Amino acid sequence: MEALRLAALLAATITTGLMAGLFYAYSISVMPALRHTGAATLVEVMQRINRAILNPWFVLAFAGALVTGLAAAVLTLLDGNPAVWTPAVAALLLYAAQLAITATVNIPLNNALDAAGPHTPDETRAAFETRWVRWNTARTWLTTASFAGWAWSLLAV
Repeated sequence: MEALRLAALLAATITTGLMAGLFYAYSISVMPALRHTGAATLVEVMQRINRAILNPWFVLAFAGALVTGLAAAVLTLLDGNPAVWTPAVAALLLYAAQLAITATVNIPLNNALDAAGPHTPDETRAAFETRWVRWNTARTWLTTASFAGWAWSLLAV
């Protein structure tokens, strides 16, 4: 049971770290770079990214962080050591909050962007960019805090 718990904690830490890194990369490079482009460029690039990101490697990290996080949280709760399960449960809840934001804000914005016609880039950008960036920043902080929680759990084992 100990090996399974450690494996789940490690997998949750890695997959959450990958997601935190992805959101962070958008926050510090992708969106700042696109901020200085024309509306048509931003819309086209983000549409292409939205299509390209839906691949098995992304799904493995995005869903894997939830699945391995849930397994790690349950296994640490069964172990009964609050020094391990407290940060693990917090990490799971933080990642779940990111999922809620993604499902209710970022994915609908991405879908609206993808559905936008090629003749309305200025309006499309105005409806997308500021809100998407704001909520991506929240996802970055949440997944980074979740990653820290998983790392804390590993250190407390």
